[in-house]
Amino acid sequence: QVHLVESGGGLVQAGGSLRLSCAASGRTFSSYAMGWFRQAPGKEREFVARIDRIGTNTFYATSVTGRFTISRDNAANTLYLQMNSLKPDDTAVYYCAASGRLGLVTEGHEYHYWGQGTQVTVSS
Repeated sequence: QVHLVESGGGLVQAGGSLRLSCAASGRTFSSYAMGWFRQAPGKEREFVARIDRIGTNTFYATSVTGRFTISRDNAANTLYLQMNSLKPDDTAVYYCAASGRLGLVTEGHEYHYWGQGTQVTVSS
């Protein structure tokens, strides 16, 4: 079992930045690939970014490529998402998730554990 808790969300103006954190506890954090997903009101949950177990391989949704950076600190059991050049379309609840699977893991069903989410609101 892995327990995930997100933090760092908030209200920011378009063009601004936020850094989300996801603190993990329970089983060995470094055993899992980690991902960020988001869900806007009235929309389906969508993949944002993922990082492999040791933090050397990352993959991003096209909509955030070049603006968001996913990283992890396995010693601190923490996942991060640095979000720059934020747009109103980035407004959503952001979730971190852990996957025990190998491979790209960009689908929600490939993730086994989820946090409760943190709200990000970008004003125009």
